[in-house]
Amino acid sequence: MPISALLLALAAAVVHAGWNLLLSDERDTYSASAVALVVGTLVFAPVAVLGWRFDSTALPFVAGSTALEVLYMVLLATAYSVAAMAFVYPIARGTGPVLVLIAGAAVTGAGVSLPAALGVLLVAGGIVLVRGVHSSARPRDLALALGVGACIAGYTLVDKHGIVHAAPVAYLEVVFGATAIAYLLGTWRARGPAALRTAISWRTVFAGIGFFGAYALTLAALRLAPAASVAAVRESSVVIATAVLALSGREQVGAERVAGAVAVVAGIALVSLG
Repeated sequence: MPISALLLALAAAVVHAGWNLLLSDERDTYSASAVALVVGTLVFAPVAVLGWRFDSTALPFVAGSTALEVLYMVLLATAYSVAAMAFVYPIARGTGPVLVLIAGAAVTGAGVSLPAALGVLLVAGGIVLVRGVHSSARPRDLALALGVGACIAGYTLVDKHGIVHAAPVAYLEVVFGATAIAYLLGTWRARGPAALRTAISWRTVFAGIGFFGAYALTLAALRLAPAASVAAVRESSVVIATAVLALSGREQVGAERVAGAVAVVAGIALVSLG
């Protein structure tokens, strides 16, 4: 994995952890997510226009990615309504890189070196340990978390090929623009306009910028490295978020989480070598 791609993916992980920490403090995460998605799309629109390159051949990938993004939002919202975030988030983020690795090798024919493959598996396992495994979770909770992970893997692979036909920010503007419209309309009907107005704050504004910015960095990394490697490094955001929570005193860090963090760091090292 080129050092430039590694740095881009790590930067995406830091930004991703940041906007998740901002949104986690919101009372209504559904409405806050809708506002953040719209804000991010609007803020980056001028950047997309300035560097606009979008071929019509990208449209099938945009359609596929948008469908997966909307499904991702729906599954994530459903999962958070019935299960703890401490269970859903690590399983979903840890599953994504593994599924990208498997699908990339089996379906798209993307080659992955042995060190990179071992690194992806280490990162996925470490992420689960960092956040802890809840053995009491119901099968439905696990199914929802795995579904979210499958969506992450799906749009990562689709976007890996989609950005060949468009500039990363322009491509992302179209995908997130369509996703924002669909998700905003759904939230409007479910929560009402008052909830959306209440959700507008400095936190949702910065979360929206981070939401768009983190994935723009990811797409830039995808242009330089295999999808499985980028996905693995990107999911180190779980370790970053946990470290911030621990240092701020909001969560305790035990031996299990330390072991998970070590596994993630080792996995990233292997991915970078691959």
